[in-house]
Amino acid sequence: MATTRQAHTIWEGNLLEGKGVVTFDSSGTGEFPVSWPSRAEEANGRTSPEELIAAAHSSCFSMALSNGLATAGTPPTELNTRAEVTFQPGTGITGIHLTVAGVVPGLDEAGFVKAAEDAKANCPVSQALTGTTITLTASLA
Repeated sequence: MATTRQAHTIWEGNLLEGKGVVTFDSSGTGEFPVSWPSRAEEANGRTSPEELIAAAHSSCFSMALSNGLATAGTPPTELNTRAEVTFQPGTGITGIHLTVAGVVPGLDEAGFVKAAEDAKANCPVSQALTGTTITLTASLA
């Protein structure tokens, strides 16, 4: 069964001086302020589309890797994943780098890296972002 999730943003003002609030409608987990300076300069307590993409990508990748490892008979004890989304004003998103450290009993480094590469290629968020270069660093913790 397909699922659909919703969020919405209310924006006030022009791009450079305006501001907005992103609301997670489906989960009801909160409202998050957003602005151009938080996107192109320092966050200063506000989020950005790139931070939201990083959150989505790190969680999706972790789920895909966990499933792949468990399916192969080596379920992880812990996965710590960071997604770094680089934004260049005037150009756009120029890349995403995933870094994952895992605790996986019974699996060697080469097996972990292979599973991580597979998760990077096949998680739904990676697939949705195929127009962007996605790189990966994977290691056992």
